[in-house]
Amino acid sequence: MTENEISYKIIGAAIELHKTIGPGLLESAYENALAFDLKKMGFSVKQQVPMPFIYKNIKQDVGYRIYLLVNNKVIIEIKSIETLAPVHFAQTLTYLRLAELKLALLINFNNKLLKDDIHRIVNNL
Repeated sequence: MTENEISYKIIGAAIELHKTIGPGLLESAYENALAFDLKKMGFSVKQQVPMPFIYKNIKQDVGYRIYLLVNNKVIIEIKSIETLAPVHFAQTLTYLRLAELKLALLINFNNKLLKDDIHRIVNNL
């Protein structure tokens, strides 16, 4: 399955989740619920994936974590905040580059209409 095919199904699951529970919960609630739904759909889902930082060939464990990694291809960065800032997009792109992956979804669940706050971030896709 390609990154685009996976992301299409992730977006559908995220929208269904948001319709069911709405905005206003903690990021961890959305993370766990979305991981559960994606696993039920047959995806391989890893949660809180450690993201090492390598500087001048030295691996440093600085505590970066990817919320969800689906089929080892698509990163899902989850937020539940009033408004996304440019730093959230930059952070997600940095995760893509560090992981050497091509596609991430930045999803802010704290919105009346989820479709207005789902963003595709690409890295040489």
